[in-house]
Amino acid sequence: MLPCVSLSQANTEMKKSFILIIWLGLTLFISPSLFAQVSKVEIKTTKEGGYYLTVNKKPFLIKGIIYNPTPICRGYDYEFFTDASKQWLIDGKLMKEAGINCIRIYSTGEDLDKVKTFINEMYTKFGIYTIVSDWLGLWSYPGVNYADKQFQKNTKERMLEIVEALKDEKGLLLWVLGNENSYTFSGKICFWTCPEIDKMKDLRKQIEKRAQIYYTFVNELAAEIKKMDQNHPVALGNGEESFLDVATKVCNDIDILAVISYRGKKFGNLFDHIKTYSDKPIFISEFGADSYDSYTEKEAQDIQAEYITSQWNNLFEHTVFSKNMQGNCLGGTLFEWSDEWWKHNEGYTPDWCTHNSEAGWSNGSYYFDIKAKNNGLNMSEEWFGIVALADKKIKGTDIDERIPKKSYYALKNFLSSISKQSQKISQDPTGKTRNAR
Repeated sequence: MLPCVSLSQANTEMKKSFILIIWLGLTLFISPSLFAQVSKVEIKTTKEGGYYLTVNKKPFLIKGIIYNPTPICRGYDYEFFTDASKQWLIDGKLMKEAGINCIRIYSTGEDLDKVKTFINEMYTKFGIYTIVSDWLGLWSYPGVNYADKQFQKNTKERMLEIVEALKDEKGLLLWVLGNENSYTFSGKICFWTCPEIDKMKDLRKQIEKRAQIYYTFVNELAAEIKKMDQNHPVALGNGEESFLDVATKVCNDIDILAVISYRGKKFGNLFDHIKTYSDKPIFISEFGADSYDSYTEKEAQDIQAEYITSQWNNLFEHTVFSKNMQGNCLGGTLFEWSDEWWKHNEGYTPDWCTHNSEAGWSNGSYYFDIKAKNNGLNMSEEWFGIVALADKKIKGTDIDERIPKKSYYALKNFLSSISKQSQKISQDPTGKTRNAR
């Protein structure tokens, strides 16, 4: 016999069932990231004075690569987040197979919902975290001037908008403020000034004043970010060591120094020298080698693989994961994932469909082709990828075919060898969390 219930009880039960069905249905359409717990990223110290990252209390070495997958015939204005082809679903699989656990993006573009999708899919499908960088107005629009309060206000508002949109993504690792902005102090790129600076007669003091203004602004921005997001460290992006001694005097709210460095096969005294004036950990945010020999005018995949392996080995020696418990390096993001065919003639669109071999700048630390023609220009911007692009599409897609170079396999072998060693640090050596001061 069926139990006897009142009509009102029946209606109540029906309403509960209806609400449950609606809720279950909605969960099928809502992004999984809404239900995911935010990853807690912390900087830990060893008793010997070394540094390392933990993600959700597990030690984490940044084994990263810079990701800006510009298709053949596209250029500086291409935003891969909004491309329906989702190249990252092809690239993420190759990255995971190589042992890469992190990618770094230079900027987010305007559609932050698409960026969220990218971060979420890289993490959920491949276990790869994302380092989100921002140029802080550099290259974005004319009138770059870090001494201008309105420029500072606009730049800060834009960055905080990005933080608000992305801070709860489980695949987010950390923030990087700026990239090579320190090169603006001397006018090497994007010269800026103000009346206070112009009154100074000493050129060196003018440059130092620009550095002080810029780094003070970055520190204020970092402090604002950390009010909004207590789960992810904030790094200062910088070109080489230039003016970091000035930065460390005013950047108390910066957690990490993210340093671009192209010093050839090794980083020289970079790690030890920074220790003499800064107690902040470092990660090498951009480094690498191109795969073209400008002297012989031939492709040189062997040399690229040799340089990248040496660079990674030298970097790893300065991490605690190599049993160097005084190591101040958190890892690195190699430049870069795939070749970009537009970089030699950035503004000349017809040339974006050609893989140019001409070098754009000179660096004597890459001595194998420093005797190249054109006054030693030997750094070929279009050949830095560890994956080449073929001028044909992957079957059934609109994506350029990927051809891993020898450097891809060399990196894969190296990361595999150090992963076994890294796993031995399975617990926090001290339990001490490093907080910015």
